[in-house]
Amino acid sequence: IRIVIIPTKQWYQRRVRAMQPAYYRGDLLFLTNQPEPVRVGDVVVFRVRGRNIPIVHRVLKVHEKDDGYVKFLTKGDNNNIDDRGLYVDGQLWLEEQDIIGRVKGYLPYVGMMTILMNDKPNLKYALLGLLALFVLIKREQ
Repeated sequence: IRIVIIPTKQWYQRRVRAMQPAYYRGDLLFLTNQPEPVRVGDVVVFRVRGRNIPIVHRVLKVHEKDDGYVKFLTKGDNNNIDDRGLYVDGQLWLEEQDIIGRVKGYLPYVGMMTILMNDKPNLKYALLGLLALFVLIKREQ
């Protein structure tokens, strides 16, 4: 099982709305990459080649060939069109190697602290300072 917090960057907020109301910014997603096949309707986390941004969208279409080769087309629930505009130029489908995992569960807003610390580094330093102060005070008692 993998755990993904969506997203960790403020500029990615627009795309997060693509999966509302199913998932919101800061939700903690539990992923699986069990060998069972990905089907239409599954929510997957994938990475576009050449980019390090995980995207959480629903599988819209699946094409399977007799030789076992499978490709996927995805779309955000709130998006009007499929994700081909997000894929690398010339790529029309995702392949199994692009899929990080399938969403099997989530905890709402659990990841907001991580997002706040990335968006506001001073908050991170303030919390670390308070933690250090707390350790020093407890050590002297």
